[in-house]
Amino acid sequence: MEIIAGRGSSVETFPLFGYDLKDYDRLYAKKLDLLMSINNSTAENVTWSGTVRPALHELAVVPRPVNGSLPVWVATGGRAPSSVRAGKLGLPISYGIIGGAPARFAPLADLYRQTAAQAGHTGENIKVSVATLGLVAPTKKEALERFYPGWVNLNIEMGKLRGWPAPDKRQFLAQADFPGAYYVGDPDEIAQRIADLHGHMGHMRHFLQMDIGGLPQEHFLESLTLLATEVKPRVERLLAGK
Repeated sequence: MEIIAGRGSSVETFPLFGYDLKDYDRLYAKKLDLLMSINNSTAENVTWSGTVRPALHELAVVPRPVNGSLPVWVATGGRAPSSVRAGKLGLPISYGIIGGAPARFAPLADLYRQTAAQAGHTGENIKVSVATLGLVAPTKKEALERFYPGWVNLNIEMGKLRGWPAPDKRQFLAQADFPGAYYVGDPDEIAQRIADLHGHMGHMRHFLQMDIGGLPQEHFLESLTLLATEVKPRVERLLAGK
């Protein structure tokens, strides 16, 4: 079990919790500090103070991890200060890529590693992962046909909240082809694209957000199976051959 902690893009929730959007960064910094204090505590009673919530004084936070602490990653959608923050803290980083060419995130991964090194952080905790939308199917055509309904429904609903224009299938198809951000295709294509991105970012893990609403279970399970049995071995062979 691991924690990937990001600020989140759903700013509509701020009024629900009584927060002001102008405090976006300060809230995250303090909440991340609280999370790390809880996670790194060797006892269940935690003491912490900050400016975004009441202090904790010797209060029990349970349940505790059986062995030490849980891995905590900093999640980011691509802002440079987030890469700097993760590097300074010596935490691993996860880049959520939802649009554009994923390779454009390579300078951010470099910035993260450089910042970590300057702060004296080395070792296995300094690592990069990538999260993208994606689906694997036996053929590219099937993958596109299976993923598109969820994508269009998601964009319609989010458009109602945020004033987005109606989704355009041409945009979807453009993002679903190299060098776009959607990893939707057959095992060969997805493996090639993951290996290509690894050449830019050196990431050690690649997440695919497969179900964004309404995906039939059999298609989800088939995608999972293909990812494990077809894509992963291909990626390993491609990387070994470099």
